[in-house]
Amino acid sequence: MPVLYRDEHLVAVHKPSGLLVHRSPIDRHETRFALQLVRDQVGQRVYPVHRLDKPTSGVLLFALSPEIARELSTQFAEHSMGKTYLAVVRGYCPDSGSIDHPLTDKADAIADRNRSQPRPAQSAHTDYRCLATVELPHAVDRYPQARYSLVELLPREGRRHQLRRHMKHIGHPIIGDAKYGKGVHNRFFREHYACERLLLACTGMDLLHPVSGEPLQLRAEPVGSFARLLDGFGWLLP
Repeated sequence: MPVLYRDEHLVAVHKPSGLLVHRSPIDRHETRFALQLVRDQVGQRVYPVHRLDKPTSGVLLFALSPEIARELSTQFAEHSMGKTYLAVVRGYCPDSGSIDHPLTDKADAIADRNRSQPRPAQSAHTDYRCLATVELPHAVDRYPQARYSLVELLPREGRRHQLRRHMKHIGHPIIGDAKYGKGVHNRFFREHYACERLLLACTGMDLLHPVSGEPLQLRAEPVGSFARLLDGFGWLLP
């Protein structure tokens, strides 16, 4: 896995789409996890301080000690760590905006089988900015043309599936999202662009180094089918 940054306190890697961060009762058949791969790669135990959904790619940060993990987790909890995502969504997204939509942590039949009471909805905010659009001469849905947007997403929290649920909430679901998206558009991208992944990537993370206090910027541009799609649409990243 490509290493984006490493010192004696932390390591950041570029996680590919389709890889779990750690073991989960929801995906019991999986045998490969970012946690173990990075541990073997750097030759020591690593401690996850945040998560990326299995289908999401991009910057993934690990601490190299429990103390550093606690410090980084505090930055996450206090929203002092900024994260930037890129996504391809259905339709022409507005130029910019902010989504303020609380999210309920939906129970999973396997992972949450011992939970007796549902958790209350938690506040969730996502800022977004439309970077580019494209109109394709294909009747994918009920219109003679298909429209898509490249958007930059800035979540203020890290709720479960926050970006995927928020984009569905405003009517612009992320392409390749089997849970919250629309199958006809996902199939179109699979068949016409050989793109079978969720088009969501964590491309940037800004934080203060837990020891030196200096600003640390981590960047990971999309690769593979995501990058080929951006190039094919003529979408240049800022």
